[in-house]
Amino acid sequence: MMKYNKFNNMEWVASALGFSADSLPVPKQKLKTTSHQVIELLQYCLDKGVNYLDIGYPYHLGEKKYMSGIISQVISDFPRDSVKIALTIPSYSIKTANDFELYLNMQLEWLKIEKADFCLLGMLNRDNWPVLNKLNVLEWVEKARSDGRIDKIGFSFHDHFQILKEIIAAYDHWAISQFQYSYVDENHDPGSSGIAYASSKDLAVVISEPLHKKRLSNSLPSEVLKLISSFPAYHSPTTWALQWVWNHPEVSVVLGEMSNITEAEEHISAANTFNPNSLTIKELIAYEKIKDYFKSKIIVPCPSCRPCMPCPQGIDVPRIFEIYNDAAIYNDYRTARKIYADENHRIELCNECGSCEKSCAKRLTIIQYLKQAQIALEND
Repeated sequence: MMKYNKFNNMEWVASALGFSADSLPVPKQKLKTTSHQVIELLQYCLDKGVNYLDIGYPYHLGEKKYMSGIISQVISDFPRDSVKIALTIPSYSIKTANDFELYLNMQLEWLKIEKADFCLLGMLNRDNWPVLNKLNVLEWVEKARSDGRIDKIGFSFHDHFQILKEIIAAYDHWAISQFQYSYVDENHDPGSSGIAYASSKDLAVVISEPLHKKRLSNSLPSEVLKLISSFPAYHSPTTWALQWVWNHPEVSVVLGEMSNITEAEEHISAANTFNPNSLTIKELIAYEKIKDYFKSKIIVPCPSCRPCMPCPQGIDVPRIFEIYNDAAIYNDYRTARKIYADENHRIELCNECGSCEKSCAKRLTIIQYLKQAQIALEND
């Protein structure tokens, strides 16, 4: 039986496990066999009680349109009030009210729905929030709420705690806060303190990437696997990662990283098994040991403090170093290259002006590290 959690101050309760469309396998050349697998996976999860469906960030509009069409086929077979749908507006692409309208109406049309239960302003941070605020984005949101195209509004976030506080204080009707969070992200942008703060302000907390782009479930090094398997009640790396997130009582929904039925079965079993505050001291110590192991693999000692920003050429230096470090830590350059491309980073724009190095609190050789990252992230 699926477990359900309180979702801010709504009477509706959310399934502990949510469905993330970003984890779906994208059908290459729109193959019918792959489309059938996607339909089967989503139907399976909804039948098992999943009632939160996150459509994901619209990086590639062609792919998102096609996948949304498949999703619309499935949800049309379920009562509309049986599943809540969350859309994301790409914040970096919003320059005018017309842009906001375009991305909202486009996704509603793709899904063949008249209202988004939840609409998130995607990837808010210290760089794009002031721009959106100046453009009066919250007025556009209120207009869409008043005309019935949006029910509740929220945001996804990846920045420091103080910026989170500023964003939450700017609007009285936030309903959802979404964060990337896993046992390797406990103290990273905005970390456990940020999640606790959002919950204290009565925002529902939704967690994405609990497996850190599946890096915490696939191809873990032998040292980590040995530590996990040393516990009498052995759990797979996937379950090991998921139970850490569900151990936090502030969390309402964890968006599963599920691409097939087998992964969905494991996620659903874990969702139905683990409760908040259930991990033992020995288990928590084991997580710390694993994090220490991964930290030892870091290439660029960048703390993401961001005095180097903004870059005159528009290069997001801390984010690029984060992607580069993850590639090395998990020996997973394929995923890192995809993230780098999806987020449209362009290291080649660097003209070596040196402003970043002058303002770097750790006096890092940023330009040299960027050259290394470019080689690693732009070459197959």
